Amino acid sequence: MKRIFILLFALFGFAGTLPNNPIEVDHLEEVMLLRRLMSDKPENSSFMPGAKVLELALKGYQKLLKNDSVPHPEILTVVDFSLPSDKERMWVFNLSTGKLLFNSLVAHGRNSGDVMASRFSNVPGSYTSSLGFYLTGEIYQGKHGLSLYLDGLEQGINDKARERSIVIHGADYATHKFINQYGRLGRSYGCPALPPDITQDVINTIKGGSCFFIYGQDSNYLTQSPFLN
Repeated sequence: MKRIFILLFALFGFAGTLPNNPIEVDHLEEVMLLRRLMSDKPENSSFMPGAKVLELALKGYQKLLKNDSVPHPEILTVVDFSLPSDKERMWVFNLSTGKLLFNSLVAHGRNSGDVMASRFSNVPGSYTSSLGFYLTGEIYQGKHGLSLYLDGLEQGINDKARERSIVIHGADYATHKFINQYGRLGRSYGCPALPPDITQDVINTIKGGSCFFIYGQDSNYLTQSPFLN
């Protein structure tokens, strides 16, 4: 298995910078240690995900690594839909260098909720977001311009992502300008839509088989996910 080094980020450091001493995460015990070392980080920080969310992301990521299922293991994307849509609730990490590459707004599905996403589904036509672990796919040009396919890895939870056309794309409703006007982001048909000005850079960074994790406060998912249990 290809070994990946995850650098413990500074609890109160500079944005995008992690400490120089790496902690190698190769087993769940190390993931739990990472969480404990992070436990003093303020949960309302917009710079990094909360310790619980990152712990779950790393737990599933480790299972993917052990199955050699991640063509590009150096990139990990984490989305936290337990945060309101006016927060930068998506993070893209380069785990090889320990750098935070992007911290961005991201929209949820229109039937998942208004400001907060609280309803999730895998059903075609539901216009909701789906939680769980994905692998990023290939780039294509769609009705929203440059877009990126997502392949859901969890049966019954997000495995209909292709059928539902759940993709990463840019959207004018996923911007601070929209928030200033309406008090929240607009909503998609279930896609994690991004601000147009960073969409191309994000897509080119995470394309082609990197791990993409969407978290939400949903007890059914947390107890049923094969990656977390």
